[in-house]
Amino acid sequence: MKDARTATEAVQALNRQLFHRINVHYNTGRKRPNQSLRESKALGKATCTGLSIILVEACRSVGIPARAVGTPMWTNERGNHTWVEAWDGDWHFAGADEYDAGGLDRGWFVGDASKARANEPRHAIYATSWKRDAGLSFPMVWARNSTDVPAVNVTARYARPDAAPVEIAALGVRLWDRAGGTRLAAKVCVLDGVRRSCALADTKAGRADLNDMPRFSLAPGAQGWLRFTVGTEIREMAFGPLVAGDSTVDARWEQLTPASPVVDALREWLDLPEGRRSPEAEVLTRALSKAESERVLGLVAADRLARLAADRAPEVEKKELAHDGKTLRWLEKEFGKAPAGQRSLWISMHGGGGAPKEVNDRQWQNQIRLYEPAEGFYIAPRAPTDTWNLWHEGHIDPMFQRLIDNYVAVRGVSPDRVYLMGYSAGGDGVWQLAPRMADRFAAASMMAGHPNEASLLGLRNLPFAIFMGGNDAAYNRNRIAAERGAELDRLAREDAGGYVHQVRIYEGLGHWMNKKDAEGVPWMAGFVRKAWPTKVVWQQDDVVHRRFYWLQVPAEVPIGDRARLVARVDGQAIVLEGDVPSRLRLRLSDRLLDLDQPVRVMANGQERFSGKATRQARAMLASLEERADPVSAASAWVDLH
Repeated sequence: MKDARTATEAVQALNRQLFHRINVHYNTGRKRPNQSLRESKALGKATCTGLSIILVEACRSVGIPARAVGTPMWTNERGNHTWVEAWDGDWHFAGADEYDAGGLDRGWFVGDASKARANEPRHAIYATSWKRDAGLSFPMVWARNSTDVPAVNVTARYARPDAAPVEIAALGVRLWDRAGGTRLAAKVCVLDGVRRSCALADTKAGRADLNDMPRFSLAPGAQGWLRFTVGTEIREMAFGPLVAGDSTVDARWEQLTPASPVVDALREWLDLPEGRRSPEAEVLTRALSKAESERVLGLVAADRLARLAADRAPEVEKKELAHDGKTLRWLEKEFGKAPAGQRSLWISMHGGGGAPKEVNDRQWQNQIRLYEPAEGFYIAPRAPTDTWNLWHEGHIDPMFQRLIDNYVAVRGVSPDRVYLMGYSAGGDGVWQLAPRMADRFAAASMMAGHPNEASLLGLRNLPFAIFMGGNDAAYNRNRIAAERGAELDRLAREDAGGYVHQVRIYEGLGHWMNKKDAEGVPWMAGFVRKAWPTKVVWQQDDVVHRRFYWLQVPAEVPIGDRARLVARVDGQAIVLEGDVPSRLRLRLSDRLLDLDQPVRVMANGQERFSGKATRQARAMLASLEERADPVSAASAWVDLH
């Protein structure tokens, strides 16, 4: 517990690790409901009450007040349940051996608990207490007449009569020896994200009563692995994402994948508190197969996003973040619905610039009203400064990256569905940011802005739209917009598959386009990001970037002014042309080429590498620490010197 900064962190650490350390998990074949820790440990099994007793004792052992909580019967008559509350400024609940990376006050039973009735003893919720003056006893359904344990009625903390029902995905599991064969008895557990959940049960043998199977209550959208143990052999299969309601998996033993020792070792490394995870651990440099690398990426990404969500949730709630002494605030509107991990994010930059704060504030307030995507989080950030170049100063790039990371981790945004747009001075920002951050966005639209000498070359893999009033002559916006449209036409002709674009010059309209430019929103929504393009054109701007798609320049290596590097993949060959730096890291993935085969690298006609690139967990970890972007995370790298 030494690394825990709060009681909540300590409870989370206990709930995540303790039950695996003592090898006790949920199983109705226990000796009795209210077993002590010693009894449960001897059997290796306990029901919700026995598990709750263990977690309460563990919390108290490290100085955290904790108590058992439960109901004798849910209002839907589906049975009783016991869980735990711990004190951290107030009472917060958790299911024992039901660790949730999202924090406390979460659980599969919140929907049932919201229907509890305080004035009906059979359907109320009680917490154990040392006080007897309340005149209540904890309802022990295994000893209905006992009044030995005092209690308080805490139903009001959970009951929300008007709350929408919480959806559950109930996953049933059957194991067969082969197609058309017979069912096998096996231990099965759910590996969900970076944790082994409390969902540990036995599959049933034989063909009788096919509905007799273990069922696991998970959240809709959950995905992970089912692990089956028969004798000493362990095999696995992927499941999900799940939909709400009941579903059944019929696993075939002969088709399952043997458990991977390196994946298990990596899971054990992730189970350690952050402060005890050695960056030099041998498991991080072990060679991985393609299948193992996919598993490992899922584990390390889930861990990184969970840690980031816990850290960044206050920023998203406050709608404010700070970087290098400056603050970025934003307004937000939410449209439509999409599953977690598939939401979209729309960053819309306001006009103004080079004006008093009050003017820029009005432009900011107006920006949140301009566009309405069919789905996603539409946000209008307030520029940190009031300078003329308010959207393309050097602090904007890392601020926008942090903003994207926050929404990916906290709000379930897909890093492949992030869109950039801006009006007037916000359009100036799009001209500048879109080329130099093209690997972060799915599409971009510039409305009524001036390019300020920005290059279009970096837009090779980013769909880009230009919207301009035909009479918008200030700073020659209309003329330059038409010229840049013609330049994009030429680039697209000369580079097949690149520079997808759209240009709209509205004749007769000035700087205000009467919202005709809103047609850019559905156009952008039709694109998802190309995270691993086979050709990259990297043109440096006055704000230098060191990572662009699958290319990366080490921090200590100088980058030439306006350096240009063109990189392409041709089969198993990578060809580099232009300003190739003295040291360059190629961030590789099976999404780009076959890492089971040798790779050859040519730089300006000279061979710089020939051989295999090894998939390793350390490459994924490094990628994810830089950006909360599992899709663009490398599984291997080649360093050119």
